Amino acid sequence: MDRPVHPWPTGRVRPIYAQCMAARTRPSRRILRPPEPLTLRDQVVLEEHDVAADGSFAVVSRRTVDGDRYVSDLWLVPLDGGEPRRLTNGASRDKRPRVSPHGDRVAFTRKLEGGDDPVLMLLDLAGGEPAVLALGDLSPDELAWAPDSRTLAFTAETGPERFLVGPKPKDGKAPRARHVTTIDYRWDEEDYLDRRAQLFVVAAHEGARARQLTTIAGGVSGIAWRPDSRAIAFVADPRPDADRTPRTSIWEVAAARGAGAVGHEPREILALRGPVSRPVYSRDCVLIAGVGVDDPDFFDNLSPTLYVGRADESAPAVALAPDLDRPVGQWADTDLTGWTVDSRPGPAWDGEAIVALVTDRGRTHPWRFCVDPTTGRPTGEPEQLASGDVMSQSLAVGAGRVTVLATLGPRPPELCVVDSDGTLRPVTTMGSSWIDGLAWPEMQVVEAPGPGGPIETWIASPAGAGDAALPTIVDVHGGPLGAWAPAPSLEVVLLCARGYRVVLPNIRGSASYGGDWIEPQLGEWGGPDADDVHAALDHVIGLGLADPERLGALGLSYGGFMVNWLVGTTDRFRAAVSENGVTNQVAAWANSDSGPEYCRASKMGDPTTPEGVDHLWRQSPLRNVGTVHTPLLMLQSEADKRCPSGDNEQFFVTLRWMGRTVEYVLYPEEYHVIQASGRIDRRIDRMTRMLDWFDRFVRA
Repeated sequence: MDRPVHPWPTGRVRPIYAQCMAARTRPSRRILRPPEPLTLRDQVVLEEHDVAADGSFAVVSRRTVDGDRYVSDLWLVPLDGGEPRRLTNGASRDKRPRVSPHGDRVAFTRKLEGGDDPVLMLLDLAGGEPAVLALGDLSPDELAWAPDSRTLAFTAETGPERFLVGPKPKDGKAPRARHVTTIDYRWDEEDYLDRRAQLFVVAAHEGARARQLTTIAGGVSGIAWRPDSRAIAFVADPRPDADRTPRTSIWEVAAARGAGAVGHEPREILALRGPVSRPVYSRDCVLIAGVGVDDPDFFDNLSPTLYVGRADESAPAVALAPDLDRPVGQWADTDLTGWTVDSRPGPAWDGEAIVALVTDRGRTHPWRFCVDPTTGRPTGEPEQLASGDVMSQSLAVGAGRVTVLATLGPRPPELCVVDSDGTLRPVTTMGSSWIDGLAWPEMQVVEAPGPGGPIETWIASPAGAGDAALPTIVDVHGGPLGAWAPAPSLEVVLLCARGYRVVLPNIRGSASYGGDWIEPQLGEWGGPDADDVHAALDHVIGLGLADPERLGALGLSYGGFMVNWLVGTTDRFRAAVSENGVTNQVAAWANSDSGPEYCRASKMGDPTTPEGVDHLWRQSPLRNVGTVHTPLLMLQSEADKRCPSGDNEQFFVTLRWMGRTVEYVLYPEEYHVIQASGRIDRRIDRMTRMLDWFDRFVRA
């Protein structure tokens, strides 16, 4: 099939395509002030949205900073003109807005000031204050309206306690002990998984009592109502060895008791040979769609795609675009989207078609996939509904109208409507106006010649910097199945404000460039990917934009691994900052919350044989620690379960023992993505230390 390409010549610099309103893209004649770490307190994020069934309005969750806390409120946004109307206000976190199918109410979760657990709220859009639906000790997470607008489904963690020994602790006290029998006992941002989420329903009025529908040991997620309101689909993996070889599938359970119910025990309705999630029914309940992979031995170079099967299991599921070779979902990176809520990339039914986000070369657009309403087979080629340098992260469809929250060029996200001519038309300005008056980076893109082919590389420059050779930082994204997007991250914004250029290469291993771009990096961390970092940086130097005598390296997670690897294999950098990275893959295999399955899918190996240990050790920066001479700042979240501190301490202790220039900063209570979702004073401290480190060693 034909896929959109970007045919600018290799090595040529292409200015970013800013698809914004004309008045917002003209160069400002005002004196712009440079952003600084305290600018993080001004950040506004449009996090989530939902659209009314008639497509007339959307409800958006808008996050701001109040003191040292994040707060968010809900806004009603007309899609055909008119001013947004604030729906909620106060010192709370209002999230997961879901508009009722009748369009008269919105359900959402609220976390009150000083509270740990959210509550379920219901607001009449005609006016009045939101009401709390009493759920006892249940704290709702995912929400979904029944199509008849009378009932809400939600997930909430509940008993039995999986690992606790003795009585359940109160007032934050530690338990007597935890007796752990499975390896799925902890997860980043959730700590110990003593309870798992189950599916509940509750009538949408005050005084109603919630009723539990599932008791699956591994928990449930991804809930979706059947259009006849009789059943609810969900994602689960109830197999006894699910903790060792996770493979989710889609299940269905009756929503009501008594006559007319479709069955009381959950039944599996869509299963692939690999994992599948994100269920959604067709309007006539005949078909069920999901996103997954149909390979029992899948590796990371196989992109998840759309599958459709019959909800009665009378025919196997089929892929709607088997040759797409691009991941269905949001796979690009920028913390301008906040990172404190899950992306909503679809799929969503739109008549006899399915709409979902697809990430292609670091840009995420809505696509339409046409489906035969009887067989579920594809009819024609999928269609990309919008174009340009945009990154969509939340999708909703109402009455044929497709809406997204999207970054437009380098600006933070706004609510946009997909017009018939393929453009994204912003209908809000409240998501990005906070950067007006700031000296925002200028974004360019090049295709740098690399040993495995052209490397698409973003270059962020200080506003008005021109073509001078500047001190330059190469920033490596996480994943490695991530991808830099057209919009910069806040660390890039602040580095440019200090006078640095930032090189952002989508090296081999990056998602959204096809399986052939990922495959060479599988099981070869520190090989093709490191070669590409050097090639991209060499190309920017060759363009005369980077000073080769003033280079630095920066990265978090997999990017932190790459920084640790680079400083042990080259002395070209004057300084480096590694955050929540990896140094010892042998230890990380078991220390990480997802280590065994992650290492399997990425072909990194396992430590169960001498050959496996050797393979993991070959990909470990710790093996090169003796050759590190670059001044290294290591930043670490203490509560990180993905790349825990025990791994990175080995690097720090060894470097310090050898007398090398190294510092180690620990942030209590913080998880893996502190740079985007950590407590605001800690994020400011992180940014300040990073900037000061580069100023001390690179700019000097």
